[in-house]
Amino acid sequence: MRDFEKLRSVLMDRLDTAREWKDNEILELIDELVIENGRGKSLLEKEALRRELFYSVRKLDVLQDLMEDARVTEIMVNGYQNIFIEREGKLSRYGKQFTSLEKLEDVIQQIVGRCNRAVNEQNPIVDARLENGDRVNVVMNPIALNGPILTIRKFPLEPITMQKLVRGKSLTADAAQFLRNLVISGYSILIGGGTSTGKTTFLNALSNYIPPNERVITIEDSAELQLQGIDNLVRMETRTAAYEGMREITMRDLIKTALRMRPNRIIIGEVRSAETVDMLQAWNTGASGSMGTAHANSTRDMVSRLETMVLMGMQIPLEAVRRQIASAVDIMIHLTRLRDGMRIVEEIAEVCGMEKGEVKIKPLYLFKEGEGLCQVGELENREKLERYVL
Repeated sequence: MRDFEKLRSVLMDRLDTAREWKDNEILELIDELVIENGRGKSLLEKEALRRELFYSVRKLDVLQDLMEDARVTEIMVNGYQNIFIEREGKLSRYGKQFTSLEKLEDVIQQIVGRCNRAVNEQNPIVDARLENGDRVNVVMNPIALNGPILTIRKFPLEPITMQKLVRGKSLTADAAQFLRNLVISGYSILIGGGTSTGKTTFLNALSNYIPPNERVITIEDSAELQLQGIDNLVRMETRTAAYEGMREITMRDLIKTALRMRPNRIIIGEVRSAETVDMLQAWNTGASGSMGTAHANSTRDMVSRLETMVLMGMQIPLEAVRRQIASAVDIMIHLTRLRDGMRIVEEIAEVCGMEKGEVKIKPLYLFKEGEGLCQVGELENREKLERYVL
């Protein structure tokens, strides 16, 4: 470790910050340093030192090996000395750590800076993303008491398709075909579930069924969706007021703007607050077949969450809120995560209007222990399905 710190200090002195260095130029400097200071080291040790030096100035330092490990799905940094990972559904401590608090802070600033965001004492919490779309959350002092907290949720290098989810037993082939027909026919679908249940992954997989000739607009806090095969695709991302004079651009702003862009479908990464009002209104004004996600513990809980979020943005009678939900949302899908880390579809339900002043939900598929996802009901509102598919 002392050799690494010494060589990194020399490397930083040689890197003139007044110019832009290309990767191959930095590697040439590193090779010179390793040759000059590599006496007594094996070839493998020299290669490891070369890689660590390059990662420390160009990549994500000690985290880079984890970023390149496809089995790792989550990286959790609790201060510079404690790193935990989720690998193949199981949590464990990582054997390496950052060399200093300053190095961890450098990596954090590098990540958020590339997203045109800022994190500091005045703005200690930020959501960002890496260039490949991986989700990043940062919490800094004075909020984080045990040092900077960095959480990276990785997405697969190759997009997850519905076929892969079927092979992984997240749902049945029959249910996947049913959802395919719903997407093609233009049913509005809301995907719910707890944290890390795979909502964004499932939304990506569903989006593969959108007809390629449609105009699709995606709206997200941090861009994570990886829609494939859609030429007429518009992607929009919110912006925080990170710097003086920079106006914040919210989800509500983007949803309102999307309606002026002639969308066939509006895909919303996740609704969390008052923007739910605008989402429901957008889905009720012609954007048939739109999709989105929300945190919830069940399909019934999803309705309650939507009600609460709508009331955050508009004070209207609860019955009117419920009518908006019943009119805008056709299908609800609930995902869950089993104890072994496996993510599954627990329920597919149809929103069937109002009954006794409440939103009526009819289960169509339910997960049963030992049986998997089983069909338990028939779709009632079949007009779109019969028009476009049957």
